[in-house]
Amino acid sequence: MPETKLILDHALEHAAAHPDKVYLTQPVGGGQVTDYTWAQTLDQSRRMAAHLQSRGFEPGARIAILSKNCAHFFMAELAIWMAGYTTVAIFPTETAETVKFVLEHSGASLLFVGKLDTWPAQQPGVPADLPCIAFPLAPSTAFEAWDAITQRTPPLAGRPVRKADDLAMLIYTSGSTGQPKGVMISFGAITRAGEGIAKDLRARVGDTGESRILSYLPLAHSMERCWVEAASFIDGDTHVYFAESPDTFLQDLQRARPTMFISVPRLWLKFQQGVFTKMPPKKLDRLLGIPILGKIVARKVLKGLGLDQVVMAGSGSAPIPAELIAWYRRLGLKLWEGYGMTEDNSYSHTSNEQFSALGYVGVPLPGVQVRISKDGEILIKSPGQFSGYYKQPELTAESFTEDGFFRTGDLGERRADGLLKVTGRLKELFKTAKGKYVAPAPIENLLNAHPMVELSLVSGLGQPSAYAMVVLSESLRPKLGDPAVRAQVQAELGQLLKDVNQQLPEYERLRMIVVAREPWSIENGCLTPTMKIKRTRIEAAVAPQVEAWYEGGSGVQWA
Repeated sequence: MPETKLILDHALEHAAAHPDKVYLTQPVGGGQVTDYTWAQTLDQSRRMAAHLQSRGFEPGARIAILSKNCAHFFMAELAIWMAGYTTVAIFPTETAETVKFVLEHSGASLLFVGKLDTWPAQQPGVPADLPCIAFPLAPSTAFEAWDAITQRTPPLAGRPVRKADDLAMLIYTSGSTGQPKGVMISFGAITRAGEGIAKDLRARVGDTGESRILSYLPLAHSMERCWVEAASFIDGDTHVYFAESPDTFLQDLQRARPTMFISVPRLWLKFQQGVFTKMPPKKLDRLLGIPILGKIVARKVLKGLGLDQVVMAGSGSAPIPAELIAWYRRLGLKLWEGYGMTEDNSYSHTSNEQFSALGYVGVPLPGVQVRISKDGEILIKSPGQFSGYYKQPELTAESFTEDGFFRTGDLGERRADGLLKVTGRLKELFKTAKGKYVAPAPIENLLNAHPMVELSLVSGLGQPSAYAMVVLSESLRPKLGDPAVRAQVQAELGQLLKDVNQQLPEYERLRMIVVAREPWSIENGCLTPTMKIKRTRIEAAVAPQVEAWYEGGSGVQWA
């Protein structure tokens, strides 16, 4: 019986079937782009695969990539796979310490260095004796260049074959609770997840014609790797555009005019706040309520965001406020929430036209089984299931039930129609002095829906009641020197505190909202590379002030 087609076979077949179709569009600076056809993409990958094999690494050797999203990330991944090796992608924002940990833990034999913003700070994490190759858009280095290697190396011949249980990649989780874990992904798992995602996306955007997508969320993260890269390897009719930089993001979007757009809640919120800086929420709300004119205004807003051609928009990686989804849908953007994790290749749940309710993450994708444990934990069995944690057999064993369901660590509820609501993280639950458990995530969602709030954290272990910290929106922060603005913020957050508390049971009500002194960022260690908050880091930083906040009388306090 022939082996089932795997992800590498799909890519090789597309290059043979439509070699001249443009697959990847890479900005190269100064408003210029380079297009790569399927044939050019695979030719470069075959040449690099031949070079990697010539270095004599053992079968399955780990080859690392440290780069922002770019066309050569896709090419390098295919080259690594064709050469018989395993990819280890490192978040491009990681510190030297984490870069060193991942390279050493994975036992990497070589590192591709690509587009990076902070390479001088990261380089000390790269062992001096580790072979490195520089992508065309890499910072200036002494490493041998990708182009020089591919120009002199003949392409790998024939049809490279991998087995379903071969290791395709190690994905190191972004580590919101400590040291990253290496999630082992087989070719079978990434193929089944990629095929399921490609089929789901095709059903939404239509079976014919080219789909366009902008790749900008970190490819080291499971969501982008599966929903963009893997799905495009399998679909064959998806044109992938890359973003050049945060400063050119709007131009990158306008160039791509994507039909599919996937983001994380923090960025959906930032887009909304960007709209509000041009038009106050109340005025926009009023205009949207006017027949005919409302549709024109909504279209103009979406066009300004570069999202007017989007047929399918998705949000994942963290909970998104229901009010934010409702706001985008009012503009005419079909924004669907999804749910998945690295351990199931982000192939788990998604909303769609038939199954969708605000506050719910959707229904299981085809082949996914789900149940809720007696403790309220969501248990998942997915065709995209991982093989285990690299070098951590005990943790792997603990993470599964006896019948093979993965323990997600998330708390949830299911409706009769299969719609799933994620109500928090098992490890994030904390007890107040009243002895009752508080789940932070749903309360944070209520706070994050306010236009003044960019991020929030609910805490209060062992305290008389919970409290919230908030980071104010980016447009508001520079104006806080104005006493009138500060007074307005104080008043609005006071009202927000009342509004949120009215929606909560007595034991979950917040004692106060504290305004963070500095924004939380990846750079200061308060956010993971996928923009999740690092609770323990933030809680430890503010611990000396907490008692004083509780002793202060005000419902709104400034850190």
